Amino acid sequence: MTMDITLLSRLDTLSQRHGDIAARLNEPTVTNDMNNYRALTKEHADLDILICLYRQWQQAQADLNTAKIMSEDSQTSELREFAAEEIKIAHHRMLELAVELQLALLPKDPNDERNVFLEIRAGTGGDESALFSADLLRMYTRYAERQGWQVEIVSASSSDLGGYKEVIVRLAGHNVYSQLKFESGGHRVQRVPQTETQGRIHTSACTVAVLPEADEIELVKLSPDDIRIDVFRASGAGGQHINKTESAVRITHLPTGIVAECQDGRSQHSNKAKAMQVLVSRIMAKREQAAHAEQANERKGLIGSGDRSDRIRTYNFPQGRMTDHRINLTLYKLDQLMDGDLNAFFQTLRATHQADLLAELAQSN
Repeated sequence: MTMDITLLSRLDTLSQRHGDIAARLNEPTVTNDMNNYRALTKEHADLDILICLYRQWQQAQADLNTAKIMSEDSQTSELREFAAEEIKIAHHRMLELAVELQLALLPKDPNDERNVFLEIRAGTGGDESALFSADLLRMYTRYAERQGWQVEIVSASSSDLGGYKEVIVRLAGHNVYSQLKFESGGHRVQRVPQTETQGRIHTSACTVAVLPEADEIELVKLSPDDIRIDVFRASGAGGQHINKTESAVRITHLPTGIVAECQDGRSQHSNKAKAMQVLVSRIMAKREQAAHAEQANERKGLIGSGDRSDRIRTYNFPQGRMTDHRINLTLYKLDQLMDGDLNAFFQTLRATHQADLLAELAQSN
């Protein structure tokens, strides 16, 4: 199998770059400049997998050529059969590696390695929607535990029946955003509410937003003149201290009107820092959404338009099923899914997204 000459040329260029970086990492001028050294080390590590795949493809191509020569020069039927089998194996291996190489060459989402702020808000459905918000929080928390991530509640507004009108959590760990970035949107639930006395099925909805956490360096880009900070007494559970001191913080970004608040901590300083992180992440998300909207040929992708009212998934409790409407995937194991067993959905979402990117790449070549 041969690959497109443009693709091969790009791989040759990246292979040369990989070698050049390896040589430069031993130079005193680089090792003495820690910022440059870290940048080059990261670039070299990012290229490692790609170059390893390319070398395997080149080896498979060499094996194929050798087997073809053997087939042409063979004097016996046994050798020709052996050569034919080697040709088949090498050809299949090149096909597999070509696909892996194309995936490795797809544009990387710069936010994939970031931690996230996960925001869940009750929507239509009143108390039942708030209860479902708590169910979604538990679902994502259980998934995070399976991944070994840290979970920290930033802000929570409880409902009368024990659910959440709104809850924001910070999830920190390895490639958190890459796993959860397709979860933003409307989540619909169909079930008999606890408050329903006649056994009727109700439909409620919540919205989920997954925001990549901003770097510390990005926090300082906000002008102090664009920020208004208000402090107030926290409400809800927390004992006498949380209700008697002005520890809660609300920060407003005046140019955009975006607001973030935190009242879960006992310290005003801690709440201010958390609220600022949430605020910057929301501003980043709004800027990225605007940038996507300006693209002339924006596809109907898995993340959609960014409108959090988009219905992306339905949780049907009477039928024990969960359906993702973007990829037409339905699984009848709702109990396990609500307990955080979400890999089947996440893997299919990523695979579909990659297929879309590959199709776009093929059209552009």
